[in-house]
Amino acid sequence: MHFLPSSKESEIPILIEFESAKAEGVLSRIHSPRTVESIVGALPFTSRTFLWKEEIYFETPVSAGPEKPRSTVTPGTLAYWPPSRAFCVFFGDSQPYSPVNVVGKLVSPLEAVRRVKRGEWVTVRMKC
Repeated sequence: MHFLPSSKESEIPILIEFESAKAEGVLSRIHSPRTVESIVGALPFTSRTFLWKEEIYFETPVSAGPEKPRSTVTPGTLAYWPPSRAFCVFFGDSQPYSPVNVVGKLVSPLEAVRRVKRGEWVTVRMKC
């Protein structure tokens, strides 16, 4: 018999540290397990931010293909965008430029990430 992992086993707490803000998030293996495992294996990583509408995105050292891709997301969604190998933080009602692999959600208030500017350094790491 096969049992699904509990939510605690499926969730990995992370910190997303921008120059102007810090946010906490949770990666969830339930949404895109292979993509999440690749991201976790690459932590920590540092990159520079880009903005598109109400989304922050930045390059990762991860190379993953589409996995349960979605064309719509809600504010607070964390995702991976395969064409640019990018980690995405959605903080408003904008939708992805093209389908993304949902990998988790923010647990910090969205106001913190709204201050982030293009070109800021960002580091993603496991929360201890």
